[in-house]
Amino acid sequence: MSDTTHLLIPYAASASPGCQQALQELALPHLDRLLARLRPYPGHSDSGEETSFSAPHERALARALGLPAQDGRIPWAAWHRHQQGLSTNGDAWAFVTPCQWQVSTDHVTLRNPEHLSLDEAASRALLAIVSPWFAEDGITLHYDQPTRWLASGPLFAQLATASLERVLQRDVRAWMPDVKQARTLHRLHSEMQMLLYTHAFNDERSARGLPVINSFWVHGTGLLPSPAPSATTAPTVPATLRDAALNEDWRTWAAAWTALDAGPVADLLRQAEGGAPVLLTLCGERNALAFHSAPRTLAQRFQSLFRPQRFTEMCDKL
Repeated sequence: MSDTTHLLIPYAASASPGCQQALQELALPHLDRLLARLRPYPGHSDSGEETSFSAPHERALARALGLPAQDGRIPWAAWHRHQQGLSTNGDAWAFVTPCQWQVSTDHVTLRNPEHLSLDEAASRALLAIVSPWFAEDGITLHYDQPTRWLASGPLFAQLATASLERVLQRDVRAWMPDVKQARTLHRLHSEMQMLLYTHAFNDERSARGLPVINSFWVHGTGLLPSPAPSATTAPTVPATLRDAALNEDWRTWAAAWTALDAGPVADLLRQAEGGAPVLLTLCGERNALAFHSAPRTLAQRFQSLFRPQRFTEMCDKL
C-alpha cells in the first residue's frame, strides 16, 4: 500500500436538501470516469451515523495512518505532538479550542473559532488566565496555535469527545461528552463561563468590537499507541469542500467540487489509466466509501462500459 496514491475527500456529499439540489446539476466527468475504472475496496469503507462523534473522513484518515479509530477516541492531539517531534510522555492528550457559545432560548451554538480574531498574544494571555483552573483538575495546558491549545491529563485517556467540525454552528448540548465520564469537564465549562463573563480580558475585547470568548471545546482525545504508527505515505486530504459544507453554502461547495474534479481527481484518473495503484475514499456525514484499482474480469469491464457507477448514484450511501 505504500506505493498507492490515496485521495481522501471529506464532505463529498450531504443529506441536506440544499446539497441534494446542488448534486442534480453537478457534473464531475473525471470522477465518474475514475469510478468506472475502480472497484469497491472491501474492509476500507466505513459506516457510521450523523450523530457519531468522529466524522467519516476522520475515521478513514485514522485507519490510513495506523491510528485507533474508535468513535470520539482518535488521539489526534497526541498524534499532532508526535508529528512535531515531541514526546507524549505516555500521557493522554487532547485539543482544547477557546470559543464562543451563543446562548439563546432553545440553543447553545458554538461559533466558528476562526471568526473570533484571536491572535497569538491574546490566545497566550487567555491561556495564562484559565490554566490554573485546569491545573487544579490535573490538566496541563500548552500553547499550540491561536485557536487551539494542547492539553494533557488522565481525564483524556478514555474520554470520547465530538470533533470540532461536528459541533461548529450547532447546538453543543447534543455533542457534549458523557456526563458520568466527564463530570470534571462539565464543571470546568461552568467555571470558565463564570470566570470569563465579567473578566477584563473580555471587557477589552468588547471595547474593540471583538467577540467575547466564554467557553472551550475539547476534542481529539486519547493515548498514542506504543510504538507510535509510522505511516510511510499519508493520504492527500483536500479541504476545499469543508467550509462551504459546514456553512451550507452549496453553490460554493459545487464550485469547489468542480475545481477538485479538474485537479486532484483528474490527476488520480491519469495515474489509474497509466496502471499505477490508486485508492479513492469518498466521505459524507455518515459513511465513507473506498475504491481501488484492481484487476477486472472481462464481465466487469463490460459492466463499467455499459453500467458505469456514477457519483450521483452513490451519494445517498455517504
